[in-house]
Amino acid sequence: MNIHSLLKMAKRNHKKELIINAAIQVFAEKGFYNAKVADVARRAGVADGTIYLYFKNKDDILISLFEVKMEEILERFKSILETEESAADKIRHFIQLQFRLIEEDQNLAEVFQVELRQSSKFLKDYHNQKFIDYLNIIGTILNQGQKSGVFHSDFRINTLKLAIFGAMDEIARQWILHEEPKFNLQESAVEVAEMILNGLVPTRENSL
Repeated sequence: MNIHSLLKMAKRNHKKELIINAAIQVFAEKGFYNAKVADVARRAGVADGTIYLYFKNKDDILISLFEVKMEEILERFKSILETEESAADKIRHFIQLQFRLIEEDQNLAEVFQVELRQSSKFLKDYHNQKFIDYLNIIGTILNQGQKSGVFHSDFRINTLKLAIFGAMDEIARQWILHEEPKFNLQESAVEVAEMILNGLVPTRENSL
């Protein structure tokens, strides 16, 4: 690939990133249902028609947004978990990072927690591999804990990883929808992690 092609690709990727970041703001402010493609174009500083060079429609913007940002989030999860050895500490840090990400970018959190659920295409037709990858990180931690004898061996990993996600998801949704002043998410992270570990770790090992 020559330099001209590389520059063209870089420019295209930059413009796509501008549109995605604009969409996050617009969807968070107006709601996915009420937002228009023209609103996203205006926020990104591009012509309406430019949007359709990169995306088919508003649902496609939302799905692309999800895939790009989830890939970034998954990399952060993998990076921080590589620094921890015990399964118990990985559970703690996974939940803490999940809630920290919500605090860091509240617009993105609102799109993920609320607006994604407004897209019937996302809910019904989209094969959500990124979400499966996310759940599998939790599953890998649980599997490690079981194999090392730190966690009970009699629970089903596929069930529990959904239960852990569900607990975090509902707390995050309530925090996003909660009027100011919001409750402390990091305190909630500690509480949720210890509650989960109290159920996972045999009584004699609850000090882990």
